[in-house]
Amino acid sequence: MKLIEAIIKPFKLDEVKDALNEIGIEGITVSEVKGFGRQKGHTELYRGAEYVVDFIPKIKLELAVSDDLVAKVIEVIEKTAKTGRIGDGKIFVIPLEEAVRIRTGEKGDDAI
Repeated sequence: MKLIEAIIKPFKLDEVKDALNEIGIEGITVSEVKGFGRQKGHTELYRGAEYVVDFIPKIKLELAVSDDLVAKVIEVIEKTAKTGRIGDGKIFVIPLEEAVRIRTGEKGDDAI
């Protein structure tokens, strides 16, 4: 099992969620996060004063998937979230030792 974390642009959330649903992904955790990478933020003008926005709003997706779905999930997220502009995001794949469904006690792939 793997835990896939993806940081994407907020306006791509619905499109990515629908694409993941089409390939059979039923569980996903979504968090509103802020951060920056190579973008390094940007400057904005507010009431005539210029200020720097260091942290840019992003969406963090977390999915626990079985090993056989990892490549497909990455492909779908990458294809769907891509705009071709800076700040499209990142995908991280992390080994997942165990998963337990609290309600039933199911473990491993059965829990996800």
